[in-house]
Amino acid sequence: MIGTKGTVVAVNGNMVGVRFDGIVSMNEVGYVKVQDKRLKSEVIRIRGDLCFLQVFEMTKGIAVGDMVEFTGDMLSVEVGPGLLGQVFDGLQNPLPKLAEEAGYFLERGIYLDALPLDAEWEFTPVAKVGDTVERGDTLGTVPEGAFTHQIMVPFNMYGRYTVASIKPKGTYHVRDAIAELDDGKGNRIPVAMSFRWPVKRAVDCYAERLKPVDPMVTKVRLIDTFFPVARGGTYCIPGPFGAGKTVLQQITSRHADVDVVIIAACGERAGEVVETLKEFPELLDPKTGRSLMERTIIICNTSSMPVAAREASVYTAVTLAEYYRQMGLHVLLLADSTSRWAQAMREMSGRLEEIPGEEAFPAYLESVIAAFYERAGIVRLKDGRTGSVTIGGTVSPAGGNFEEPVTQATLKVVGAFHGLSRERSDARKYPAIHPLDSWSKYRGIIDSEKVAYAHKFMFRGSEVEQMMKVVGEEGTSLDDFIIYLKGNFLDSVYFQQNSFDAVDAAVSPERQKHVFAILLNILASQFKFKDKEDARSWFNRLRQKFLDYNGSEWKSERFVALEKEILDAVSERSAGLDKNAEKILA
Repeated sequence: MIGTKGTVVAVNGNMVGVRFDGIVSMNEVGYVKVQDKRLKSEVIRIRGDLCFLQVFEMTKGIAVGDMVEFTGDMLSVEVGPGLLGQVFDGLQNPLPKLAEEAGYFLERGIYLDALPLDAEWEFTPVAKVGDTVERGDTLGTVPEGAFTHQIMVPFNMYGRYTVASIKPKGTYHVRDAIAELDDGKGNRIPVAMSFRWPVKRAVDCYAERLKPVDPMVTKVRLIDTFFPVARGGTYCIPGPFGAGKTVLQQITSRHADVDVVIIAACGERAGEVVETLKEFPELLDPKTGRSLMERTIIICNTSSMPVAAREASVYTAVTLAEYYRQMGLHVLLLADSTSRWAQAMREMSGRLEEIPGEEAFPAYLESVIAAFYERAGIVRLKDGRTGSVTIGGTVSPAGGNFEEPVTQATLKVVGAFHGLSRERSDARKYPAIHPLDSWSKYRGIIDSEKVAYAHKFMFRGSEVEQMMKVVGEEGTSLDDFIIYLKGNFLDSVYFQQNSFDAVDAAVSPERQKHVFAILLNILASQFKFKDKEDARSWFNRLRQKFLDYNGSEWKSERFVALEKEILDAVSERSAGLDKNAEKILA
């Protein structure tokens, strides 16, 4: 009910207790009046006529007796044409415009329109007068960059409607009424190109939810081959500070086989965000040859916003992702870092005096994280098209301890685990995904039996390496030493990529399959060596040839020549194939 008023009775950090007279709902937006400002907040607990709000601004100056106005609306985002290429804060304020209006030391209490109201869009009607439509159905289209943006019946219009009128083809603003819908009760409801949707309510206008099966190609060999991510699936990237989480996300966002990328910098408020904001407009999109920002949305917190805004960033991002999924597009949502979001929950839980769970995190930590990742998925729309939201979240466990609550809660719900290693990061191995700790439940681009056979050499090679640390190299048999060399060879030429090399930075699935077949043949071969030094010298020479091979253009003369040199070198030393591998290679 719009118009409910309240009075501040307590202030604890960015949490405010309010006594109200009327009706107030959970997650409703309220504005705390302090001096000449109205500070946006969200209801997070109701007890009788007392409610608690988390304020998305600094609460300095709020005092007992200050007035609060409740809006009757949930915390929502505005969706429509004009979202792509924008940089928002967690409350969907466009940050460049906010900086122009408030200066770079952002003032609190300033809230701007998310979409450019003065922009004109070329609307083409699809629906006709007399058509029956439901929420999520397409009324018309407008071009937005490389995409055809569908203007849909707002998701909050439940039931069936008849198109009473619709605008002809022409240019309109986002809030201009482009159609009128008859609800069958004599009411005509105007519909614009934009509408609002609550961030904590999943968009569910699709016909069917499907099981994620097809791989989402990232062009990172270690991921696509060994630890794949499914389109519409979920994965997490935990790792210590400085291990390359943000870099891996940026590489993925550039080369992943998706239509739209949404980056939720829900915890990184310093160097990483500055780097992203500077680099993304300058990066060329390999798919279109234009700026990568044209199909990207960045949502980040500013240093002037309290930790409560981290939660808003996460939900704003996933709601925008679901909106584009409803158009039949494939969306990649990257959240960096969910640990900061969990810390914000812990802070608010402490202020609410809730019973703490492990390490003082709230007892409902697992369910909240699960609810977020469950909003990923691939869906079939009513017209038969499919759209997807793939969610990848980074976790920053203190000291790289994967046993801490946030990492463990995330591992229970995701489909792939890309654990970054401080040891591999310090050794300049990129990506620093640990090949022994990481896993995936999804199907990759290469047969799983072949991948498992190759992966076995990493495990066995690691065992031999640990043994050599105890008994020395001289205490190891030649056969075991060759297994150790094969494991190192696999790591050097396939797991690692040169992100500074234009060719090796992104590897197509076709090339991955071709190179992996050659690599598998090398791993399965039984070699003739005089001694360990002979074996080491030969593998070192082969490794250098393979690295040159990785850096050569696909199917170029140099590529073909180097491949022949590699195959000849293997054939010269090979004494046949491992019997256990013959069936796999066949």
